[in-house]
Amino acid sequence: MTTETLAPWVGADRALEALDDAVARSGADHLDVFLASRVGNHTRFAGDRIHQPQTIVELQVMVRAVVGAGAARVAVSDLRRLPAAVDRAVALARGRDAVSDGTAPQAPAGPQQLDGSLSLWSEATVAWGGPERSRLAARLMAAAAAAGGECNGTLTTAATELAVATSAGARQHAAASEAGFSLTQRVGPLSSYVADLSRHADRLDVEARAEQSLARVDGAGEPVPLPDGATDVVFGGLATGELVGFVPSFGFTAPAVQAGIGPVVTSPGAKLADPAVTVADDALSDVGLPFPFDLEGTAKQRVVMLEHGCAGEAVSDRASAAATGGRSTGHAHIAREQSPEPEAANLVMAAGSDGEDALIAGVERGVYVQRLWYNRLVDAETGTVLGTTRDACFLIEDGALSTPVAGGRFTESVLGALARTDGIGDRLISQGVPNVWNGCVSAPAIRVRGFRFGARPVRQDAR
Repeated sequence: MTTETLAPWVGADRALEALDDAVARSGADHLDVFLASRVGNHTRFAGDRIHQPQTIVELQVMVRAVVGAGAARVAVSDLRRLPAAVDRAVALARGRDAVSDGTAPQAPAGPQQLDGSLSLWSEATVAWGGPERSRLAARLMAAAAAAGGECNGTLTTAATELAVATSAGARQHAAASEAGFSLTQRVGPLSSYVADLSRHADRLDVEARAEQSLARVDGAGEPVPLPDGATDVVFGGLATGELVGFVPSFGFTAPAVQAGIGPVVTSPGAKLADPAVTVADDALSDVGLPFPFDLEGTAKQRVVMLEHGCAGEAVSDRASAAATGGRSTGHAHIAREQSPEPEAANLVMAAGSDGEDALIAGVERGVYVQRLWYNRLVDAETGTVLGTTRDACFLIEDGALSTPVAGGRFTESVLGALARTDGIGDRLISQGVPNVWNGCVSAPAIRVRGFRFGARPVRQDAR
């Protein structure tokens, strides 16, 4: 097996030199450019073998040029093509200036004061190389086989970097390590899933958590249908994260505020959830995937959306900053096939003081839900989503897990569920957000009273 290294793909000196040259040569009124890269080392395994050890490199360089009242973006995936991208962006911006309404586009960010205390790089993650991950994968597969089942999954380390330079004087570069895993264990008719993300590999506790996950489905028996109707539920951290990930869509972004939508503008400070519930977009925390600045080079701020259950603030980028007091909160984002918009990319729900077993012990009759699947927003006004349960879900009887239950549907208000939350776990579990650069949601297990399973009209009993 070859020895892998964990390091930024481009590096600070090379990245900033290329971006500085792009700004200097453009001839535009304004120019900003970012470089985002990720080198991921993956150990994929299934059954009794490692079947796909691989390294995946992703690189995006995006130029935004402003000429007069015209603006244009051009993206490339090869740093050598950056000069041509600059020329193309400037030409497009000049052409749009000729047909514009005369409104000047947003100027780029200037120099920023960044939080230098973030722990972005972990030597423990660097040390978690291919041989170590392979040996761990072998132990995980052997443990599942000893229980009469199988285990498949992925163990990952990655190096992420972002560089930004603008004609207004912003010049930033930061690199971060990343460690993560996802495991599916199957025994008979049941499956269990466990996953987590961190900058620090030594915080993941992969083997211990895999052992606990496997024990839940080993000899648990045949699943029964998930009963329809309202019931008390304990959601594992992954399931909670799926629900919390929808919170920004309920009106906690600057474009929603500008449109007069959502509680930030319609009912500021209103009570929306239990007082124990706090949800913030917090890229300055020490959980998940912290990072000090956004794709525009603006320093990130902690933005609290639900503070002790009450409606808080919205995230913004420079174009929508008027909705947040005229200053960007550092949440600029642009993804593949997506227009630029502010994105709450590092959501964190504050942990409580209860272990997951204690949350379960507080339910006489109910359901434990390990994670949720195929979740979709159906009503932003009421915070209603629909989806299905998945993997190791169980009936709770007399404060303990009992019979496994099969997957089932739900259509429920997330805000309503958070309002009926009366227990919060003490451990945050982090999971990635698809199509969001450096995106992550970190959440604890929660206990919710009266969560409804089964289909129903989305506005019926929304709260």
